[in-house]
Amino acid sequence: MKPKVKVFFDTATNTVSYVVRDPSGTAAAIIDSVLDFDQASGRTATASADEIVQYVRDEGLSVQWILETHVHADHLSAAPYLQERLGGKIGIGNQITVVQDTFGKVFNEGTEFQRDGSQFDVLFAEGDSFHIGQLRGDVLHTPGHTPACLTYVIGDAAFVGDTLFMPDYGTARCDFPGGSAQTLYASIQKILALPDDTRIFVGHDYKAPGREDFAWESTVGEQKAGNVHLAGKSGADFVKMREARDATLGMPKLILPSLQVNMRAGQMPPPDDSGTVMLKLPINKL
Repeated sequence: MKPKVKVFFDTATNTVSYVVRDPSGTAAAIIDSVLDFDQASGRTATASADEIVQYVRDEGLSVQWILETHVHADHLSAAPYLQERLGGKIGIGNQITVVQDTFGKVFNEGTEFQRDGSQFDVLFAEGDSFHIGQLRGDVLHTPGHTPACLTYVIGDAAFVGDTLFMPDYGTARCDFPGGSAQTLYASIQKILALPDDTRIFVGHDYKAPGREDFAWESTVGEQKAGNVHLAGKSGADFVKMREARDATLGMPKLILPSLQVNMRAGQMPPPDDSGTVMLKLPINKL
């Protein structure tokens, strides 16, 4: 089946969010939503998420799933906000527990922070499936960027998160804790083994040099033929390139707030004794 896909592009974080719907009904899923966050003031806003809410209501859709491809390091998730207004189960990969353990230590969260993924409604493993109305979704575990990265294959469409970008931009970085260029290469091969006409929807776009417009959709065939980090390169070539490139990259500007929130399924840390919600700024940890 060919799902209908509505795209929402957040210019502040270059994030692409999706509403994926059953073409034969009203069932829908939301993938990789954004909660607006101004780091200078520490204020959140919901304009990006409200666009999705308005679309879902205008179209009369029934949200069954709010899916995360991974624990994002460049934006905060709006999953709890959307769930409160639209319903649906929040899902992520079951290796979220590895991410929670790693960053629970980085942020010195203590024993009150559960590292078992229980903040999410569903933890997916490789080979799991789910339904959006009559649409079947299949889960591929595609780590490398992070240990918990998933690709959701829904009908003829694959939502790859940060694993792949547009062919002219390349692939994800692998230098976050738990990342691996070797693992990413193997995960990408799993995606590229899908039929050539499978639509690939990416999690971000930054406009490759020479391209005027943002883009987010390609195909498996186009990725195999023209991805600038992959086409004509061996696994060893890719790992060498990826590790050298990653060594030149700075940290995403929202990585510290994003990780603290997203490893909690989009919830803020519990308030302190005064009722104030605080995010931590660990020094010299990343």
